[in-house]
Amino acid sequence: MRLALSGSTSAVAVDFQWKEIRPGFEVGELPAAVGGQEVDRVFLARIDPARYRFAVFNDPSGESGLAEWMKNLGAALVVNGSYYSHRARPDTPFLSNGILLGPADYDAKAGAFVSSPSVTTIRDLSNEDWRTAFQGADNAMVSFPLLIRNGVPYNGVASQWLANRSFVGQDSAGRIIIGTTKDGFFSLHRFARFLHDAPLGLTYALNLDGGPVACQGIALNGFERNTIGQWELQYSGDHGKLLTCPFGTWEMPIVLAVFPK
Repeated sequence: MRLALSGSTSAVAVDFQWKEIRPGFEVGELPAAVGGQEVDRVFLARIDPARYRFAVFNDPSGESGLAEWMKNLGAALVVNGSYYSHRARPDTPFLSNGILLGPADYDAKAGAFVSSPSVTTIRDLSNEDWRTAFQGADNAMVSFPLLIRNGVPYNGVASQWLANRSFVGQDSAGRIIIGTTKDGFFSLHRFARFLHDAPLGLTYALNLDGGPVACQGIALNGFERNTIGQWELQYSGDHGKLLTCPFGTWEMPIVLAVFPK
């Protein structure tokens, strides 16, 4: 974070390898470096939607962190989802196993993750209503911003809002790529540029909620991963507000989960 605030804005991807842990499910760790120094790392999963199903869940009780979700769902992967209110309910349109949650009246212009038995994809909502995008889906959620839209990186207002980040994306082969950062180096516009330039082949990447809630777990074929978000720094002018995760865990009211078919 200190390096990011010093003006070092361009992190480059370091070479990495995908490892298949089960047919259609690969994992990798993508380092991000500035001047040859690793400043962050993105924990990745690349998934064939023909072999795996995707579902989104909401638990407003405040009792579900990453460990609880992994145990209770028995999922291959769990990652934090889109935004939620102070009551821990979806703050954007949200479809969980056919049940519509979140606001009914919502002007979405970014993107949506949409999954049905026949297709799982990222939908661009710049010229499509989210209700249309949700049609035929069992699970879906609106989030923002689109870090990559049809191969073009997000070009929003630059900021010094640094945090652990999560995203769900789609590559040119139609595979779903899920990623969560280890640290809090990236602002949104830096993260978008990094993902665009990285050797991931992303055509779309949808930002998920960030900060200490940005967590990811995998338990599949003997492979385990537990990545817990730690950081969120809101910086404006000469003042910064640091939000940390003091006890090593964080409530996750909304998650995206992946299961073998």
